[in-house]
Amino acid sequence: MSDERPVRLHCFAHSADGVSVFDRWSASTGTGVEVVPVVLPGGAGRGTGPRPVTHAGLLAQLLPRFTDPGPGPYVLYGHGLGAMIAFTLTRALHEAGLPGPALLAVASLAPPCAPLAAQVRAMSDAELLDVLGGHGTVPAASDEGIMLRAMLPVLRADLELAQALDEAALTPSAAGPLNTPVLVVASQDNPLAPAAVADGWRQWTQGPVRVRTVPGRHFFVRGARELPRLLGRACRVTRRLVPEPAPVG
Repeated sequence: MSDERPVRLHCFAHSADGVSVFDRWSASTGTGVEVVPVVLPGGAGRGTGPRPVTHAGLLAQLLPRFTDPGPGPYVLYGHGLGAMIAFTLTRALHEAGLPGPALLAVASLAPPCAPLAAQVRAMSDAELLDVLGGHGTVPAASDEGIMLRAMLPVLRADLELAQALDEAALTPSAAGPLNTPVLVVASQDNPLAPAAVADGWRQWTQGPVRVRTVPGRHFFVRGARELPRLLGRACRVTRRLVPEPAPVG
């Protein structure tokens, strides 16, 4: 492994948050893995420029970065909205006939067009805060409660993008279905994407799908060591199974 190029783990942050959640992941993913946070324009902790809120706008910003992935396999990981972005990018690479990720890892998100996802977008601010906070387990006056309220405007914009990506996912692809392996990470106390709902990702690829459950609520990506360790192990397995960039087809 030491003589090989590390597997690049491209990470997409969850809604209304920046890539700083991945700052310390390198210490937990282990050897042979290079953590590459993907910065999107707009919002706290993100790059400058307008926030993408359409399917076409998102791909215009992302697709050029992955048209030449370089040697060796790479993995895409997305949390929350980032999971839908990673899926959308994988599908776009497939449709363009370009090498795609050897593994797509998604966490804390129901699959495209799941009834629960539509319910979330229709929630009032108060309902959304209650769900994100674990149905009252996060006091409104706590640091986390204050943070949740502060991120609402950005969250609503991201929900607009999520709806656009959901709608695009329903359009049949002329390139046929994905064969990309998918790792689904669910959390024990997440009402937005429990393991039973997360299992629905199986219909979006003909490749193998594995579901793993970890402790935490919706934002379990922050400060958790178990998640980057899990992804690090997945990357090393990917390196053994797929020595070169994987065709998405």
